[in-house]
Order: sequence, then C-alpha cells, then structure tokens
Amino acid sequence: MSALKLCLPDSITPEQFLSDYWQKKPLLIKQGLPQLIGMFEPDDILGLALDEDATARLLTQSATKQADEPQWQLRKSPLAEADFDNLPDQWTVLVQNLEQWSPELAQLWQALDFIPQWQRDDIMVSYAPKGGSVGKHYDDYDVFLAQGYGQRRWQLGKLCDEQTEFVADEPIRLFDDMGEIIFDEILEPGDVLYVPPKLSHFGLAQDDCLTFSFGCRRPNLMQVIDSLADVATNDSALFVPMLLPQASQSSGELQADSIDAITTQLSALLQSERGADIIRQAVCEVVSKRQYDVLVPEETMNTDEMITALADGATLQADYSNRLLYNQTNEGITLYANGQRLDGLDETATALLVRLSNGAHLTLDDMEGIDPDEVMEWLENGWIWIDYAE
Repeated sequence: MSALKLCLPDSITPEQFLSDYWQKKPLLIKQGLPQLIGMFEPDDILGLALDEDATARLLTQSATKQADEPQWQLRKSPLAEADFDNLPDQWTVLVQNLEQWSPELAQLWQALDFIPQWQRDDIMVSYAPKGGSVGKHYDDYDVFLAQGYGQRRWQLGKLCDEQTEFVADEPIRLFDDMGEIIFDEILEPGDVLYVPPKLSHFGLAQDDCLTFSFGCRRPNLMQVIDSLADVATNDSALFVPMLLPQASQSSGELQADSIDAITTQLSALLQSERGADIIRQAVCEVVSKRQYDVLVPEETMNTDEMITALADGATLQADYSNRLLYNQTNEGITLYANGQRLDGLDETATALLVRLSNGAHLTLDDMEGIDPDEVMEWLENGWIWIDYAE
C-alpha cells in the first residue's frame, strides 16, 4: 500500500489539529478514510464475531424497560450462532482488535501518523442494523470514528466527568442527558469524526452500517506504578533495608518522622539517575504492551521464502497489530516490542527496527549487513509483516 494521505481536512495541518482539536474539541473529516469504502461488508464482521479467537460483544436493547430487568443485555465472546437468534430490533455487535485479522485495515493507521504510534490502542468495529446503537456514553480516550459501510447519525453533547451519573443497573455505562447538542450529522462511508475524551456522543445506525473506531489512549498512573515495581524487582540494591533515624517513641507507634524519612529516600531514588532509568523502562514497557493477546499464525514462511518474496518486490514493515517502539537517550537507543525490552541488538538491527517503527517500508537492499535469519525471527514474533508487491 502506498503512503496514505493524512486523515485531516486540507485546511488543517497536523500542528493545527494537535494544538486546536486534540483532546479539546471534535472535528468532522469528510472522506478522511476513503480506503474503508468497500473493504468490509456486514457479513464479514458477523462471521468474525463467531470466531473463537475473536474478542466480541453482542449488545441488545429492549424496546421498554421491564420491571427488575435492565433495558440492555450484554453477551461476551465466545459468541455462537444461537446468540443471534430472535434478536430485538435494536442490537449491535462489537469486535475489538481488527488489526490482527486484517493487515490491510491496520495500514490505515498510517493516515493517523500525526498521533504517536505508542498511543494507538486498537481498531474496533461496530455493526448495527437500522436503529441499532450502543447508547449515549463517553469514552476516557480519543477516538476517530470512521464510517466504512452504510450511514450512522452522530450526536455530540456535553463534556462529562467523574460526577456524571449513569443509568443504574445496566451492563454498560450509559446516561440519559447529553446536555446541549453541539453536533448532529450523518456520516457517509469514508467520513471520519474525531471525538476527544469525555465528550458525550450517541451514534444511531440509519441502515445496515459498519463504524470503525480508531482508539488512542495513554497509560494510567496505576499501570505505571505496577510497571515500576516490576522493573525495580531486577535491582538487587533496592532489597537492602533502609537506614532510618531512630527517636524515642512508644513501642507501638510508627511516627510521622519515620514515614517522612522513608518518603525522602523514595523521592531521592525516583529523582536520581538510577530512578530515571527505572521510570524510563517502566513507561516504555507499559506503552508497548498490547491490550489483547497476539494471534500466532498457524503457518509461517521460512527464511528462503522471505528472501524470495523480497526479491520479487515485497517489502517489510511494522505489524500494526503489535507494538514496536524505541526510546533514545544520550546512552543510545533502546527498543521495545509488546512490553519487552529488546536486548542484544547490534547497530544494524537497531537501525532497521527504528526505521520500521517509524513506518518505513524496507526492501531487500535494506537487509544488507544483517543475518536474514534474525529478520525472520522478527517476522515470527509478529513485530513485522511482509507487504507483497501488487
């Protein structure tokens, strides 16, 4: 696939989008992803939702709320054909992590290259017949809602916060009041709507429709703290008991001075060069982790077949269903893939993986100076994939 035009209106540069819209206000991008048109049909998604390896949800809505019963019902994968029998008029099926099922779809992330790839979460697809929706809600992350098939009407309302009240006893987070409606339009195939975090939105299928959600998210502090503990476990010096001043006190009391002394030593560690290294590795491991397990291909090519494909014009590129990133300091470059630091790489391998993580397409000529078997390992690990010449 050739380089894609950025998913932005012609009148808005990436710099303008990031300064004026990103995490601030919505933006309609007419024909932002025309490549989606005709890429999938509803039957493709319904069939995928039944795959035992798929992460799917079936959401149904009753016409009226019955006593002691929620209006919405949620079923999670694995889904069976019987789950789709006798459905009400209003229902939606959601499938996560489309990247691992369609490398061609995953390539559309290139149109969003103005967002750092470590902030990409996954591509989710929503199929609904006419009248289907997932209710009025908000997300804690940024999302680009791309219409791939049919039409969906989108309404945007108020910004929400932790005090927003949800409808009680429903299996998903929904609310009734979106406040003042600031956007109300129907998206056609190829159109994209950017919605910032916590902005209330409501999508209603106008006919059989597929909406692809390109979600972007950042780590939360709890994830970073957990990762800090994991990384610090490898530093034996941190297991040595601290030296603390001792003052006269009751035998059962833990004095504030002792807690302050521990806090001071912990703060000093985090602000030291050693602490900076721990934090850096912890953050890199968190943001390079996948939310979903990697699907291991049943069959892979061998090294000779890879070289033949490249000789015939195929290229190597990063696999968008995985997470490959690097961090650069004065000491050099460190690479991470799917939550793991990649140690033992020489300069040639490091340079190639950096180029791949930045979205480059590498040819056979770019492989000079590296063992093809090492590249084959990257392919088997899922870090990269082969894009065959058309």
